[in-house]
Amino acid sequence: MYLCANFMKKIVDYRKLLGVQKDAPLKELKTVYRNLMKDWHPDKFQESDEAKLNAEQKSKEIIEAYHFLVSICPETLALSIDEYNQTTATCGIADYSWAGLVLTVKFLDGSSYEYFEVPRAVYVKLVNADSPGRFARRHIFNSFPYRNTVKLETA
Repeated sequence: MYLCANFMKKIVDYRKLLGVQKDAPLKELKTVYRNLMKDWHPDKFQESDEAKLNAEQKSKEIIEAYHFLVSICPETLALSIDEYNQTTATCGIADYSWAGLVLTVKFLDGSSYEYFEVPRAVYVKLVNADSPGRFARRHIFNSFPYRNTVKLETA
């Protein structure tokens, strides 16, 4: 898989924030997340508005880091690999957009995936392709790290 520095930095920063190692399993991520949320819950910081706002910000960062790391965890991806392969192989693309090296692809079956570190040149080729679905199957779906975003929205 193709991994760039920005994507890797985000992962490293999130792991550092949660205090987990690279190979942390889902169970450990969940335990660490729950403990950090207990420590940083804004209701525990009633001494001042500033302390409460800091705790709110920290808890938002923890939540974002947890959800991101869970969404790209090999265990998570393995649980849905058959569904992913079925979607990318047989479902048409309903819509796609690109911003800041992140390509979001919405499929006709209602699923949506984010692909990270997709260069602008690859996106331009996708836009100009005679068959965006075929181009994406050959050059995107199995070449870039991804996560399912529909499950994130409904979780």
